[in-house]
Amino acid sequence: MAAAKGTCLNHLSRESPDVKRLAKFYIEMFGFEQVETPKFDFEVIWLKLGSSFYLHLIERDPNSKLPEGPWSSASAVADPKDLPRGHHLCLYVPNFDSVVQNLKVRGFLQILLQEVFSCYGVGNVHNIELSHFQFLFEGLGKGIEVNEMTRPDGKARQAFFFDPDGNGLEVTSQSPEL
Repeated sequence: MAAAKGTCLNHLSRESPDVKRLAKFYIEMFGFEQVETPKFDFEVIWLKLGSSFYLHLIERDPNSKLPEGPWSSASAVADPKDLPRGHHLCLYVPNFDSVVQNLKVRGFLQILLQEVFSCYGVGNVHNIELSHFQFLFEGLGKGIEVNEMTRPDGKARQAFFFDPDGNGLEVTSQSPEL
């Protein structure tokens, strides 16, 4: 049997009990943009990254028998050190060190600060060097736990972590253009 010709990835989807919160995470951490979404009988948000990568965030059906994310499975994956061999979505980021530092130090605090700064008319937090505001972070908790490693062939750096719903994510320094 011949493989389908012209096959390409259309989209990935993630279920979430709070698709707005999850969309905000992907928009603010990785620069996804929200695109027009058809009207469904449940909440759905479609996001786009670059010219052709789509992520569909779908409201979780509480009556579904499908397994939820790793936080609620029988043997939960809670340590990012387990992600290299588990289910995860990988994103190439050209500014790998900056993204990993952002995850480790700021994590979800960046999103909080974006909200605070926007109340005062300040633009995008991504353009503000938040290390000058390090004193604000003390006592507010940790950033996102990240498992950093180098691929065995030494050609790419990788960082594994979880999104707010416990979905496995990886960022890599290797461009998809091999």
